[in-house]
Amino acid sequence: MSFMVAFGIASILLCAGMIIRSKVSFIKNMLVPASVIAGILGMILMNTNLISATDAEMFTIIVTQLFTITFISIGLTSNSSKETSAGKQVVRGSIGLGLLWNLLYALTPVVGVLVILLIGSSFGMDALYGLLIPFAFTQGPGQAATFGSIFEQQYGIENAAMVGLTFAAVGFIACFLVGVPIAKYGLKRGLSKQFGESKIKDYVKRGYYTKDEKRDAIGHETVFSGNMDTMTFHFTMVGICYVLALGMAHVVSYIPGIGESLSGMLFIHGMIAGYFVKMILNRLKLAHLLDNTFQTKITGWSTDYLVVCSFMAVQFSIIGQWIVPILIEAVVITLLTIAVVLYFGKRIGGENDFSRTLGLLGAALGTVPSGLALVRIIDPSLRSTTAIELGMMNIPMIVSYVTVATIMMIMAGTLSLTAGILWLLVPIPIYLILLKVFKVWGVKTYDFKENTETVESSEKSYA
Repeated sequence: MSFMVAFGIASILLCAGMIIRSKVSFIKNMLVPASVIAGILGMILMNTNLISATDAEMFTIIVTQLFTITFISIGLTSNSSKETSAGKQVVRGSIGLGLLWNLLYALTPVVGVLVILLIGSSFGMDALYGLLIPFAFTQGPGQAATFGSIFEQQYGIENAAMVGLTFAAVGFIACFLVGVPIAKYGLKRGLSKQFGESKIKDYVKRGYYTKDEKRDAIGHETVFSGNMDTMTFHFTMVGICYVLALGMAHVVSYIPGIGESLSGMLFIHGMIAGYFVKMILNRLKLAHLLDNTFQTKITGWSTDYLVVCSFMAVQFSIIGQWIVPILIEAVVITLLTIAVVLYFGKRIGGENDFSRTLGLLGAALGTVPSGLALVRIIDPSLRSTTAIELGMMNIPMIVSYVTVATIMMIMAGTLSLTAGILWLLVPIPIYLILLKVFKVWGVKTYDFKENTETVESSEKSYA
């Protein structure tokens, strides 16, 4: 009952978020998603005790479960022929975005720890909490809640999940407060002219389509409804993958030393289970029963509710004494992220570098869907390859688990904080070298100060 009440409240707030987005000019112009609006409303209501039918702990549980479902759905979604036949630009963009994400993933925990070391003691906050920032900013609330829970349960770091979710909530807000003005300025300077856009479409601001506006289909029927509804079939696959993920987590828990930590990362097992089930369906020639477009809608559904619930899981009564260092660290990491993304984003190489910049900025402050939301401001039809690249950048992101392993060793006491910081810094020069090796760190392809792009000259230098 508590779960259904929490689900119902989140649903009401999402509807309220849609109304506010369409009616309040400032929010409409900032293009803040309904899920973020709903989350902020819910956070206020929860912390003023106006909602008492459920509690923050239930929303934390929902976040961790939805995060696993999101990754299962990603695993069940095949790459389209457009993705698999991608050319040099997609490869370049995917490598560039992935390496830059890795760079931020390794750099932000170092800066986060140093910030809390400098100011945290005055507020009774341990520097170890600074290590939560990469999970919250570059990965989102699901990772923040998951790893925060691991820190609490395995290493005794009190309220780590709550701190991580607070970082994630601030990151979402920063994503749109920063990203939307940059996108609008780019439109004004003509940086999206290759997409035929010079202004933001009305339905983008409004947040929904009118009856007469062109709309995309959300998928096709793959199962006869008299037997089983197509939606039911898709969710049965999610359910099967969830059970498989639990089994995999139980098996790896027996690995000496790291088994307990690996078993707690249910989302990884969920994604692997999704790939496995998809592979089996391919072998049985039944893969067509999973409609990719509809499967992405399930991913979007879980992401929307995940965002709302992550805000509502934040309890000021618990993290109130640490709110100042948390906000200071969040601001510092936001500025660092903006600086890195704006510098490198325009140097990847290609005519869609500005959309890549927006996509990476959204992914590094919120989640990949946040990045896509920013990209759609200048490229609503997603004519560029940026959306594909944001998905394929997961391939070079695999090496980021070096950073995860280092953080876990610091938390476990295997590495001292000083040695851990040094180990976190080790991959950074390697990523910078790889950016040069793969030729995704070159000359600027656009400039905010000019009204014309410099793509043509830069393309020659990359060639």
